[in-house]
Amino acid sequence: MKKIIIALLLFAGSFAAEAQELIWETNVSKAMEVSNKTKKPLLLFFTGSDWCGWCIRLQNEVLKTPEFAKWAKENVVLVELDYPRRTNQTPEIKKQNNELQQVFGIQGFPTIVLVNSTKKDGKINFEGLGSTGYVAGGPTAWLDVANKIINHKL
Repeated sequence: MKKIIIALLLFAGSFAAEAQELIWETNVSKAMEVSNKTKKPLLLFFTGSDWCGWCIRLQNEVLKTPEFAKWAKENVVLVELDYPRRTNQTPEIKKQNNELQQVFGIQGFPTIVLVNSTKKDGKINFEGLGSTGYVAGGPTAWLDVANKIINHKL
């Protein structure tokens, strides 16, 4: 009987872990489709995932927390725009990320930009809501800044 209960708990736990798993799009066009359907802004995360200490710190202290996962699912479409040094990327992703880095004038990592997007006559328009980076104080402090951006109070 104990084995059955333990097996059921492990089985249920695997679903709980999956429920917390966030989907980070890497293709901005695909993310825009989701954003337009759900009426949620894009959260563009410009990161150097395998070399940027502050990016890794932001990931560990905020972006990988249950608080952020809950907030993100309710409020934004997540997009990771990575500039790794050791991880290979497709030429299409490199091109897309470099173009977006230019469009938004990203000069340092990590930078998070919150935007609404529209596509008209084959052209993409971004309406910038605001940007942030690493914020000390864990998920509560970071989410406070993000909520102010989304609610146009920053």
